[in-house]
Amino acid sequence: MPVPSPPTRRPTVAMLVIGDEILTGKVTDANSPWVASRCRELGLSLCRIIVLPDVLDEIAAAVAEWSRRVDFVLTSGGVGPTHDDLTMAGIARGLGRQVERHGELDRVLQERMGKRYTPAAGRMADVPAGATLWWDGELAFPQVVVDNIIVFPGVPALLRLKFDAIAHRFGGTPTQTRRLVTTAAESEIADALRTVQAEHPAVAIGSYPQYDRRPWTVTITLDGYDTELLDACERAVSALVGDRFPHA
Repeated sequence: MPVPSPPTRRPTVAMLVIGDEILTGKVTDANSPWVASRCRELGLSLCRIIVLPDVLDEIAAAVAEWSRRVDFVLTSGGVGPTHDDLTMAGIARGLGRQVERHGELDRVLQERMGKRYTPAAGRMADVPAGATLWWDGELAFPQVVVDNIIVFPGVPALLRLKFDAIAHRFGGTPTQTRRLVTTAAESEIADALRTVQAEHPAVAIGSYPQYDRRPWTVTITLDGYDTELLDACERAVSALVGDRFPHA
């Protein structure tokens, strides 16, 4: 008798990328593509990536909407000491709370910064009422969390460090991915691929053409959680494209 697969869990996620610098093209957003990739690996369902300006009401509106719609809201950017760092205030307004000085976070800032601690630096300890700190891994500065909202810095290296430190808390079922590359054109296989997808609903099939080299190819991806179901779907796709694989 086959052993049943463990139940899958796919917590839902929305990411709010905050900063005029992204919308004006002064800075290229490196955070959301990386987070999207990690969400897929962790088995999280990333529903939205929203880029917001440094406008308090817009941040508040997005927080109010998405904190109700998904399991986790991830924010990046807008948590420094300057006038345009409005993420904490936007979260507070979106949740109908006040901003208050977090004593423990303020003490951490003073200890870590030493003589570099200034009144402006102290404002980084002003967080929405009810915020908690996660001290996961070897983080020098804790992760600020407000209900289901996880507040990340905008600096990519720091965001990645913190994300990986707390990733175990999300509880998703890791996604398995298979890839097949074929020289068959999308138009040739589209209808048959649609049939394969209907016959294997537990596997998400994607089709992505590449035109940057010869011969043109199509990469077919298979995402799923059950190895046996993935194997069956991979066999069906392989049979569909036959021997039309690019030469090494």
